[in-house]
Amino acid sequence: MSISKLDQMFEVLKTKSKKRLIAAFANDSHTIEAVSEAINRGLVEGTLVGDEDIIRNVCREHDIDPGKFTIINEPAETAAAEKAVAIIKNKEGDILMKGLVSTDKYMRAILDKEKGLMEPNAILTHVTVIENVNYHKLIICGDVAIIPLPDLKQKIAIVNYLIKTAQSLGIEKPKVAVIAATEQMLAGMPACVDAAILAKMADRGQIKGAYIDGPLSLDAAIDKESAEIKKVIGPVAGDADCLLFPNIEAGNVFYKCNTKLAGGEQGALVMGARVPAVLSSRGDSMMTKLYSIALAALLTK
Repeated sequence: MSISKLDQMFEVLKTKSKKRLIAAFANDSHTIEAVSEAINRGLVEGTLVGDEDIIRNVCREHDIDPGKFTIINEPAETAAAEKAVAIIKNKEGDILMKGLVSTDKYMRAILDKEKGLMEPNAILTHVTVIENVNYHKLIICGDVAIIPLPDLKQKIAIVNYLIKTAQSLGIEKPKVAVIAATEQMLAGMPACVDAAILAKMADRGQIKGAYIDGPLSLDAAIDKESAEIKKVIGPVAGDADCLLFPNIEAGNVFYKCNTKLAGGEQGALVMGARVPAVLSSRGDSMMTKLYSIALAALLTK
């Protein structure tokens, strides 16, 4: 059975072996509370890398037992990120998580050619799973945060990560909509051309495990009535599981409209490194971080 609500991930993970999460510069209450709750729910084991005095003070203020964590003292922000990555690289952890460290320092630690977590020629991308009360299932989308203007090679990588994420959520053959400003095939619009190529690659088995259609406008991708009015047919039309956006502006606006205007909740992570890496904003809620941890745990080998 496919997962249609974010909190359903918790029940699924109870049947799986626990993985160890390593949180980089885990000095903030949202990160500590999220990891604590993930441990309480039996989702992961947790290691916090950061300023031990601050971590223990936060635990005391929020009535959290620090004994449930492994705490590694590293007060410096950059060094804490590098230490967390080193623990993962030494195969002493399965999931990396961003704490209070800035995104650029976190990403720099992951991308470091000698000490980081990247395989040769790997493409790093951001995958978001959104729960919107106005849609009948989860929406898996990318890229909303890392790749500004993906070329065709990067779009192929993003599509494969979207498919992998959907399958981890129990969707055996996800429906992927390649989004453009129109569902018409217009040769003068690069987003349309790339979408048509991706759809044909799926038809011919070059991209496996999903139905892929495009170009599709957003309404034709997620609204059956709009698809019918526009006479767009096929398994993806009006019922997409996954959305591939043509650029970061389109993806980021969609993501923020869902979370800030429509009351949507989400889990998000970075894929393409050796392990899933949680990259939630420092301002994200504890629940957003908890959902992101759960998503990462589902995707951990």
